[in-house]
Amino acid sequence: MIIAGFDVSFPGILYTIVGLIILWIIVSIPVWLAGKAVTGGKATFGDALLATLAGPIVYFIVSFVVGYFLGASALIFGYILALIAWIWVFKASFQTGWLRAILIAILAWVIFIVLSIIIGALFGISYPAPFFPKI
Repeated sequence: MIIAGFDVSFPGILYTIVGLIILWIIVSIPVWLAGKAVTGGKATFGDALLATLAGPIVYFIVSFVVGYFLGASALIFGYILALIAWIWVFKASFQTGWLRAILIAILAWVIFIVLSIIIGALFGISYPAPFFPKI
């Protein structure tokens, strides 16, 4: 059965859950590599999995709470505060300081972009497709 474009049958839900887990693992790879580089090899893949799971949840909660209590006029403030909270998740996950956590986040973005371009060049696919030209 399809509701609002989403297959709510058992196989559809199972495929969605498996797909989300695979996506979670894939997006954790650049974070893990960045963590390894910044922490001198101390970061584990579990640290990266925790950071990529908790980061978006914390970001959403902080931006929602700020938007709820302060309204749309504080939207920019909410996003900045949510980004700081996400960096805090990196700080806590990798047991490092603020500057290293920021460096992990920036380096993870760079690694993600480089890997996306390489995968796009090798296989003709890229994610997110609108942001990376086919090579």
